[in-house]
Amino acid sequence: MDLSVVIVNYKTRDLTLQTLVSVFAAKEPEGKMEVILVDNASADDTPSFVRQRFPKVKVIASKKNLGFAGGNNLGIRQAKGRYVLLLNSDTLVNKDAFTKMIKFMEENPKVGLATCKVKLFAGGIDPASHRGFPTPWAALTYYSGLEKLWPKSRLFGQYHQGWKDLKTTHEIDTPVGAFFFLRREALKQTGNLDEAFFMYGEDIDLAFRIKSAGWEIIYTPITSITHLKGASGLNKKVQNQLTAEAKAIRIRTVTNFFEAMKLFYQKHYRKRYPFVLAWLVWSGIDLLKTLRIVSIKLK
Repeated sequence: MDLSVVIVNYKTRDLTLQTLVSVFAAKEPEGKMEVILVDNASADDTPSFVRQRFPKVKVIASKKNLGFAGGNNLGIRQAKGRYVLLLNSDTLVNKDAFTKMIKFMEENPKVGLATCKVKLFAGGIDPASHRGFPTPWAALTYYSGLEKLWPKSRLFGQYHQGWKDLKTTHEIDTPVGAFFFLRREALKQTGNLDEAFFMYGEDIDLAFRIKSAGWEIIYTPITSITHLKGASGLNKKVQNQLTAEAKAIRIRTVTNFFEAMKLFYQKHYRKRYPFVLAWLVWSGIDLLKTLRIVSIKLK
């Protein structure tokens, strides 16, 4: 089997069904493919909907929410393909995406992980799909706004690597987990997603391990998908009038994001930099988290 497509659903039934429609409308590779859906205890009848409308999908219903990493790992363990695609449940796949990406990987055996052009629903390219690793300097220039001032600078734009031509195929550090096209051999060598990352950071962590093992990580615009990032979110008017429940969800999301940053630094950078720098990074992350939470509470 050529390809295993793994999709994790958590309370995104309608978006997931849209994604599956686009997946089955795409051209299937000659060596066949399988689609695995992991439902993270959504309690919204997604598994039964999918079984009824897409009988070819292998549905795994988890009894508890395992997070993005844990949910994908359930699917990866069942996957039989030579390539494994981690695909977000809020994406629309181009009809040539699978065949072109497999052909690209076949022609480039040193590539362990690749992504295509990930377009946003609102237009443009998802900046998270084309990133450098969040070194202390890259994080500082991004969060201080220096990257925004000089997005195409090699010095100040290291996080999103804006100096690289998005119309050409080139090496990056990490794509976004919305479209993670993995070579089976690379995944076997490095291991699956680290489930210590419940939400956020697990994609960067796996990319870091793949690159550290000597594999190339590539962005190629030979095909594209659409990432409906924020398409189901609140509009600006509602964002300024968040309910207590919505605020609680936002706060949990922000907390998970910044805790993932701390975990990544602890795992990969703590021993590379002096203690004083580690303390500054820790303090900076905690400060940013506090400011974001206070901002949410004040809305």
